[in-house]
Amino acid sequence: MNIETVCPAGAPEPVTFAACELRAYLTRMLGEVPGDLTVRLEVRPDGGHSRTDWFSIELDGAGGAIVGNSARAVLLGAYECLRRLGCRFLAPGKAYEVVPHITREMLKVSCEHQASFRHRGVCIEGADSREDVLAFIDWLPKLGYNSFFLQFKTPYIFYARWYGHRGDPFREPEPFSPEDALAWMKEAEREMERRGSLLHKVGHGWTGEVLGFEAQSWDAAPRPLAEAERPMAAQVGGVRGLHEGVPANTNLCFHNGDAVDAFAALVVDYARKEPDVDYLHVWLADAYNNMCECEGCRVTTPSDQYVELLNEIDRRLTAEGLDTKVVFLLYQELLWPPAQARLERPERFVLMFAPISRTFERSYDVEEKLPDIPPYERNHIVLPTSLPENLAFLRGWQELFHGDSFVYDYPLGRAHYGDLGYVKLARVISGDVKRLDAMGLDGYMSCQELRAGLPNFFPNYVMGRTLLDRSVDMNELLGEYFSAAYGKDWPLVADYLSRLSSLSSTDYVNGKGERKDADMAARMEAVRELCVDFAPTLDAHRGAKGWDTPFWEVLDYHRHYVLKLSRALCRLAEGDEARAWERWKEFRRTVCEKGPDLRAWLDEYRVLEVTEKYTGFRGGAGA
Repeated sequence: MNIETVCPAGAPEPVTFAACELRAYLTRMLGEVPGDLTVRLEVRPDGGHSRTDWFSIELDGAGGAIVGNSARAVLLGAYECLRRLGCRFLAPGKAYEVVPHITREMLKVSCEHQASFRHRGVCIEGADSREDVLAFIDWLPKLGYNSFFLQFKTPYIFYARWYGHRGDPFREPEPFSPEDALAWMKEAEREMERRGSLLHKVGHGWTGEVLGFEAQSWDAAPRPLAEAERPMAAQVGGVRGLHEGVPANTNLCFHNGDAVDAFAALVVDYARKEPDVDYLHVWLADAYNNMCECEGCRVTTPSDQYVELLNEIDRRLTAEGLDTKVVFLLYQELLWPPAQARLERPERFVLMFAPISRTFERSYDVEEKLPDIPPYERNHIVLPTSLPENLAFLRGWQELFHGDSFVYDYPLGRAHYGDLGYVKLARVISGDVKRLDAMGLDGYMSCQELRAGLPNFFPNYVMGRTLLDRSVDMNELLGEYFSAAYGKDWPLVADYLSRLSSLSSTDYVNGKGERKDADMAARMEAVRELCVDFAPTLDAHRGAKGWDTPFWEVLDYHRHYVLKLSRALCRLAEGDEARAWERWKEFRRTVCEKGPDLRAWLDEYRVLEVTEKYTGFRGGAGA
C-alpha cells in the first residue's frame, strides 16, 4: 500500500515526527495491501480544553485525519491510533513492541479524547546509560505520558552510576566524564523536543551551589566548605558546615540575606540561560532534621522561609521579563504549611506534593478522616507513613495555595523491589491515579528507575495509560498487556505474578516495621514454593529455537532472582542477620552476573542499594 501522511506547510517538528512514525508503523502493519491511503495531521489550538492534551482520530480504509490541540497532542493521537489498531508498546525499545498485520478493512478508528490529567511524567533515577535514557524518552509518549524530568542541572550522577558500575564488585568502571553527561543531556533534550515532551529540570543541587559546589549528585564534597561561604550554611548543633559532607543535602541559613540573594540569583541566571525548560524545580536540601537553628531562623518556620525565597525569585524573574514556571516542593520539613508567608503571585508556581515516606501497600482513600497536622519541631520531625497523615499535610497547603499542582510519587523508585510480582503495585498505582481529582491534583510525576522492568514494565504501562484516561479498567489493562507479552498462556503468568504480589511487602523491603517478623518469614517460604511450582510452565515455553517471546526469558531469570531474594528475606525475617547477609551476597552475585544480559529490565545498582540501605541486610567490615 502507498501510505501518505500530509502535514500543513511549516508544521511543528512533533507533527512531522508523528507523520513519520504513523507512516512507518502502518506500512509494517498493512504490508503489500494494494491501494493508497492518505492521513492528514494538523494542530488545532482551539481543540478540547487548552490545559490538557486533546486529540481527535478519524481513520478508515479510505484515509482520515489526526488532529490535536498541540503538536505534542498530535503525536499522542498517532500513537493512540496505532494502539487501537493493535500495536502494543510493552517496554522501552523497539524490540519489545507488538505490531500486528492487519487488512485494509480493519482500518477503522474514530475517537476524540481529552487527557484526564495535565501532568503525566517520569523523573530520571537509578543508574542509566545513554541508550537507556533515549529509549525511555521514545517510549513515554507511546503510553500517553507528556513529560520527562532530568534532575540536577546535569543528570551526571545517573550516568555515572551506570558507567562506573557502582555497587557491582564484579565489573570495572567504563570511561565516562562530566562532558559526556552534558552532551548526552543535550541529546536527550533534543529527542524530547522532537516529540514535544515537556521538560522538567534541576530540583536538587541549588543549596550546594550557593555554598560554592557544582552540585550534580549526592556525592561527598571534594573539598572542605570555604570559610567565606560558611555563614550561609545552616547552623546545626552549634556548627555551620556540610551535612555529612554532602553539599546537595546541606541546608542554608535563610536568615542570612546573602544566602537568599545568592540562591535567587542562581535561579534567575539559570532561567535566563535555559529558556526551553518548561518547569524549573526549586527545592531545598535533600535531607531532613538539619534545618538552621540560629536565633533568626528559629523565630519562623522552614516553609515560611521557603515561601519568602520563592517570592524573591518571582520578583526577580518578573523584573527580567521571564515567564518561567517554578515548581515548589512539599517534602520533609516542607510538608508543614507556612504559618504566615504566602505566595504573592501564585500563577507563577506549581505545587508538587512528594510523600516519599508513604506506604504503597494500598492506594489513597480520600474518604478517610484526616488527622490533625502535628506541631512542627525543628530538627525532630518524624515523616508520615500512613496515607491519611500524608493527605493531611497536602490539605494544609491546599488551604493556602489554589494553583496548578501534581503529585511526585515513588512506587517505582524503591517500593517496587518489595513487590515480587508487580501486579499489586500496579493496582495501587491505578487506584492512586484515579483518586488524583479527589485529592485536588492535576497529574503525576513518577520518581523512578528507568529500568523498572522485572518481571515486566506493567506498572509503568498502567501509570501512563491511566493518566491519559482515568476511566480505563485495571483488569482490562492486565489482559491487554499480558496477552501481548506472553501469548495464549498469559492467564497462567498473571495468576503466578498476582500470587507472588499477594505474598510480598513493599513496606518490609523499604525498612518499615520490625525486621524480625515470623509472618514475613512464612510468606517468603511460600514465595519459594510458588517459584518451584512454576518452573514446568516456563520450560514449556522454552523451545529448541529459544523462548516464545523475550518476556518469557525475562520471567525465567526473574524466577531465579526471586528465589535468591526470598531466601535472604526469609533469613532476615527469622532474625538470623548473619545468614541473611550471606544469602544477600548470593543474591547480589545473581544480579550482577546476569546484569549485562538483562540490563534493560533491572537496575542492578538501585536494587542492591535499596536492599542494603533500607531492608536491613548488614555485613561486617570489608563485606
